[in-house]
Amino acid sequence: MKSFFNIALVLICCFSNLNAQRKFEATARTIGLESIEKFKSFLALPNDAAKQDDIKYNISWAKSELEALGFEVNTLETSALPLLLANLSLKKSKPTLAFYMHLDGQAVDGTKWNQKDPYTAVLKSKNGTEFNPISWDNLKGQEIDDYRIFARSSADDKGPFVMLLTALNHLKKEGKSAAYNIKLILDFEEEQSSPGLPEAVKKYKDQLTADLLLILDGPVHSSGKPTLVFGNRGIAALTLTAFGPIVPQHSGHYGNYIPNPALELSKALASMKDNQGRVVIPGFYDGISLDAATKKILEGVPTEDMAIKERTQTKSNDRVGNTYQESIQFPSLNIRGLQSGWVGDEARTIIPATATAELDIRLVVESDPYKLIDGVKIHLINQGFTVLDHQPTKEERMSQDRIIQMTSNVAYPAFRTATQSKEGKWLSALLTDYYNEKPIIIRTSGGSVPISPFVSELGVPAIGVPTVNLDNNQHSPNENLRVGNYLTGIESFLAILTSKF
Repeated sequence: MKSFFNIALVLICCFSNLNAQRKFEATARTIGLESIEKFKSFLALPNDAAKQDDIKYNISWAKSELEALGFEVNTLETSALPLLLANLSLKKSKPTLAFYMHLDGQAVDGTKWNQKDPYTAVLKSKNGTEFNPISWDNLKGQEIDDYRIFARSSADDKGPFVMLLTALNHLKKEGKSAAYNIKLILDFEEEQSSPGLPEAVKKYKDQLTADLLLILDGPVHSSGKPTLVFGNRGIAALTLTAFGPIVPQHSGHYGNYIPNPALELSKALASMKDNQGRVVIPGFYDGISLDAATKKILEGVPTEDMAIKERTQTKSNDRVGNTYQESIQFPSLNIRGLQSGWVGDEARTIIPATATAELDIRLVVESDPYKLIDGVKIHLINQGFTVLDHQPTKEERMSQDRIIQMTSNVAYPAFRTATQSKEGKWLSALLTDYYNEKPIIIRTSGGSVPISPFVSELGVPAIGVPTVNLDNNQHSPNENLRVGNYLTGIESFLAILTSKF
């Protein structure tokens, strides 16, 4: 009998401890569901990053919400769209944690969405492989976590912002405060590569500095487990244009005689990689070495390789790295768009006048972006192309063969914070204690966020705290946010906000 009571006591202690570690779970669900109407109203504001009039309404909405929470909100003017900087100062002696989010979104093509208006949120449930609209009243039920909220920017990145607002609003109503000073940095042109951010960091250096920057963007690991991201790749862009006849020519008259620029450009692009998808441009991967310690971090991430193939319906993969995690530790060279002549019903029997390719280079910390861009140019020259930085004149067209115009820009470099930094250890231990399991540690994310100036210019360590579901269709039609992720995100922010740093 004594043994029985001992076992019972152990079980009670274990369950009590587990409940204590998820002390915000019930609260997060309650306040999260109460916040849905506010979330829907924010999603209803179009936020195409290329339309400044749209963005003004989003700035006004965010400013109003933050001021209601007691934040001091300032507009930081840049050469492009402004940033919003919101401060909630408690004591000078306390550390300051900054949170970065962007509230602009990608453009929408309403004809590709399975709903009338991409900015009017629709609740859907999955039936087989399809998501079907359901009433918002279904959120009053019990099994709601797998429902999805479909709307542009629901996941990228308005969702995380409203999650944080909801957590902060709860603390205020309870008469409680965060464990540290808070600084929110809101970007309204991230989808346009944040052209004003680098200069803003220099101009407003004293106002933007903090002890730690948390990035609220991007999806959690495919397992759905708590995830921390310690780095992001940077990005550079190139445009290559090959030239044929000054205007399109009849392919019957001039086929076999006038060179086709689409073919010339295709040869140029194909020459940049081998059959395994590896860039053959000399020096492209210089400086990158995955030592034993790094490989241990990468191997600690549950494999997603087969899941990625299944989800994307691709049989094989490029062999830059042995695994998905290894592959994103290297810079990538990607063709993101091709255009020449006409296709489909508009196809014409012509030799096109031009052919254009848009490329992006995802950068890693070890890469010199300008060296990589120069490498592309030198490679093209070695392949026999004449590379210009402008449209060719008549004289150049008549005197040079295989002309390619090349333009480029570096949007922002990569950043990486050490996983064993004191900030990383604090955040990892916090989530481990709260969820009773270690978070997934991502050394470098494949995507890019424009916050590297904070790391390089201000010396502020940065860590990503993603909350949204991986299959959220960000940047694409039918973007969505899983309800369970929305509620758990609020719970995570409550745990972070109330934990001493």
